[in-house]
Amino acid sequence: MSAIDRANLSPAQARALFRDGLATPTAGWSSGFTQANLIIVPKEQAFDVLLFAERNPKPCPILGVLEAGQTTGPLLLGGDIRTDVGRYTVYQNGVLVDEPTDLSAWWRDDLVTFIVGCSFTFEAALQGAGIPIAHIEQGRNVPMYRTNRRCASAGSMAGPLVVSMRPIGADRVADAARITAQYPAVHGAPVHIGDPTDLGILDLANPDFGDPVTVADGFVPVFWACGVTPQAAVMESRPPLAIGHAPGHMLITDARDSDYLVP
Repeated sequence: MSAIDRANLSPAQARALFRDGLATPTAGWSSGFTQANLIIVPKEQAFDVLLFAERNPKPCPILGVLEAGQTTGPLLLGGDIRTDVGRYTVYQNGVLVDEPTDLSAWWRDDLVTFIVGCSFTFEAALQGAGIPIAHIEQGRNVPMYRTNRRCASAGSMAGPLVVSMRPIGADRVADAARITAQYPAVHGAPVHIGDPTDLGILDLANPDFGDPVTVADGFVPVFWACGVTPQAAVMESRPPLAIGHAPGHMLITDARDSDYLVP
């Protein structure tokens, strides 16, 4: 399928492809529609996740919640949270044990789904302003890194801030910061610009999640808070069961990017 086809798919069409087994990163898909991260936990852990998100709104902006056992909702009308993401991650006691394309074998009626904002949402605005997105142009998943910054803990949940990185031309960094700041519900402005070692990132070529991208001459690494942060907290905090999206394989929702624009 060509890139332009992917960009022009409706969310329902995209989700149908994932429901049929397609697994691929979703940057550039369904242009104009909001993409989202997932963190799914048993009801007994749900309050800790909610509190963790409230205390760490930059990496964990909640767009919606499906109550225990619910599999659809306003952000995916007619969809099914168990099947409509290209790939999922399943953790038991903090250990990744499965990366299925369908959650049916893992689903339980006590599972609560948190739908969390994703920085893919503001990429169309960056492109519209003439700012290239390296991972889209290079056909890769966005690179994501654990940092040395700690999130505020909440109950059983504790862990590091995870960031995504996009190289931005030095003359466009201020524009990128201004544009993304208009989307606070999907991570907003960058958390760091420039030297990755300030975040404890020693090698941009070895991301913790996703794929490395080339940082061309004249470009500066710019880092945004990332919705994989709750999964890093799951790895550290080791709840009995937690489910997420495979990094870069997002839920494509029926919400529009413009719904989250704050001029």
